Amino acid sequence: MRILKQPLVVGYILTGVLIGPLVSGFVNPDHTEVIEVFSEMGVASLLFIVGLHLSPNEAKQFGKTAFIIGLLQVILTFSIGFLISTLFKFTYIASIYIGIALSFSSTIVVLKFLSDKRDLDALYGRISIGVLLLQDIVAALVLIGAATFSSGENGFATFSLLILKGFLVFLTLFFISHKLLPKLATFFAASQEFLFLFAISWGFGLSALFANIGFSLEIGALIAGVILSVSPYSEEISSRFKPLRDFFVVMFFVLLGTRVSFESTRVIIIPALVFSFFTLFLKPLIIMSLLGAFKYKRKPGFYVGTHLAQISEFSLILALFGLASGHINEQVFALITVTGIITITISTYLINYTAHIYQKISKYLQIFERKDLVQNDVTSSKYEVILFGCNRVGYDFVEVFKELDTRFLAVDFDPDIVKELKTQGINIKYGDADDLEFLEEIKIYDADAIISTIPDFETNVVLLKKARSSNKNVIVILTSHETGHAIDLYEMGANYVIVPHFLGGQVVSRLAYDAAFGLQDLEETRAKHLDYLLKRNKLGHAPAFR
Repeated sequence: MRILKQPLVVGYILTGVLIGPLVSGFVNPDHTEVIEVFSEMGVASLLFIVGLHLSPNEAKQFGKTAFIIGLLQVILTFSIGFLISTLFKFTYIASIYIGIALSFSSTIVVLKFLSDKRDLDALYGRISIGVLLLQDIVAALVLIGAATFSSGENGFATFSLLILKGFLVFLTLFFISHKLLPKLATFFAASQEFLFLFAISWGFGLSALFANIGFSLEIGALIAGVILSVSPYSEEISSRFKPLRDFFVVMFFVLLGTRVSFESTRVIIIPALVFSFFTLFLKPLIIMSLLGAFKYKRKPGFYVGTHLAQISEFSLILALFGLASGHINEQVFALITVTGIITITISTYLINYTAHIYQKISKYLQIFERKDLVQNDVTSSKYEVILFGCNRVGYDFVEVFKELDTRFLAVDFDPDIVKELKTQGINIKYGDADDLEFLEEIKIYDADAIISTIPDFETNVVLLKKARSSNKNVIVILTSHETGHAIDLYEMGANYVIVPHFLGGQVVSRLAYDAAFGLQDLEETRAKHLDYLLKRNKLGHAPAFR
């Protein structure tokens, strides 16, 4: 897959198919204990790291809008999935499992691609993460509910006893996390090796504890991560845990591939294709419609929809649990598994080529925009400076140029940012930087300077060409996260290209030089920078995801 330049996730699944009963039969699905153990450790590791990012402070960055959209998406997707399942004559319990399975998207797939593309801070990246966090919370509650009521007639008694056990464990962990862990944090962090061993012990230890008292292994791993999320060493733990997670998660996808057999696939192939079509194409339409209803442009809606167009590892965990509990049969389990394989495989290609697909079909997606909900009341017809992108990097440009009043125009397609800056009296329009009609409307070619803090290469090419089409003298400052793209933009005629991670090094090296030779008071600079960071942190401008 690497040689063919294909997503590695596809390679993991194909490996399982090749060694499974469908092809070579090298691995018998009835004798996969070792792979299953590694797979469970991978899922536990994944949920442990997800928990490390579920701290209240971290969750605030994504805003209530992303969580509301996520909740509505889960409800709508579940309802439609349940309805389709009943049309295929599945039982109500099986239809509930299928509907829930279709509702969730893969945290590991989406975060992997967002990280690889360095789009964690992009608008669609932040919305995607917010929706995934909401789904993780709902999935955790579903797993708890399924575990507690799996004992039939004694379900309520089991549930009550489990709640009592959970409450006692929670009180104990609350005491440990607030009273003991902070005092021991310095002791743990004194050695990186010891910190790593502690993280493994804590994560797998709580997983085993929760599994033994009646909850699931996965819930224990998630809670273990949440408890450590407030630790000052959570970033270091997450960083050191990821290689271990990646190895075990490979086993999860390999195991997924081994579960594909001719008999199971032959029986459920038609419903699997229908549910895959629903997940890959109709689920994104639901997401785009919701984002449009919340005043977002079609581009972030399409990007979020394509990135969430698969079912989740949670769905497969739930299916395994349902099979073990007798809630669903082998046929339903095979259906969810095959649907997972199809959607995860195809969605990796959709994510890889999202930008190209969007360029081809952008004009057909206008029905997902509600332009009437955002009133652009900027009165000036000519702007000296136009800024595209007002979050994080763009914030500093807004502060510098806002004194130009109506001669300065800020542009963003995040309605929350537009609303906030309007309340501050900033001249701002709601629009998309690569919408040619919008660029004509604001007369981009009449501006003296164009600044883009959007790191998307194709968007910056559109801005550069449009601005220079009628005004060869306009100053164009763009942003890129990749040196190759930055060089290309320079060769196309950009006046300056901001490469944030290099620019920071240049500034600090100059600062260090001036301080070393007594040309600058470092303490004064430190105080100013600390005040600046506190202000930015209060505004929610911290990095979106570690």
